[in-house]
Amino acid sequence: MVLMINRLIFHDRVSARNWWGVIFSTAGVLLLLLHGNLSNAEGLKGFSQGDLWAMGSALSWAVYCSLLRNKDRRIPANAFVAVSSLLGALILLPVVIFWLWLHPATSFAAYHDIAFLTGLAYLVIFPSWLAYLFWNKGIAAIGATRGEIYTHIIPLSGGILSIVFLHTQPHLYHLLSSLLILTGIAICSFAKKAAAYS
Repeated sequence: MVLMINRLIFHDRVSARNWWGVIFSTAGVLLLLLHGNLSNAEGLKGFSQGDLWAMGSALSWAVYCSLLRNKDRRIPANAFVAVSSLLGALILLPVVIFWLWLHPATSFAAYHDIAFLTGLAYLVIFPSWLAYLFWNKGIAAIGATRGEIYTHIIPLSGGILSIVFLHTQPHLYHLLSSLLILTGIAICSFAKKAAAYS
């Protein structure tokens, strides 16, 4: 999606290798989401509400990555992530207030549990602060078009982790989608290296 946004809005030139890389990788993601049922309507039944939310998240993420090019490079990475997080919290605050208004008898005892606080600390440090910090640095170094292909590792790693920790039964489509995603990433990476040596 980042590639298409950059091509349509910012008129970026996209090489044939990058197009093929995105096609292979996206095909792998779709194969994984459809549980291998690409040729019949049963695959569409595999979509859940969570999948639709994930697609909406991917679209908003693509817009975010594309617009990162407009960030002033003089702004420190930590400051950018901190301000972004603060603005996100302020935007969500009315939603929290509205939810508490709908559920006035909400108990906060569970939020004092050590397991919850440990999980919250993990979410704040790793998927929130460090993930955004490293991602923004990566996009600044290689650009959104090339960096976007690496987001396809997320569903791949999610599938692998579900097999390892949730004991999900592995299927042939897991292997095929992994090969397609990794092939797409390799094609895009090779295109960059080839351009560097040409």
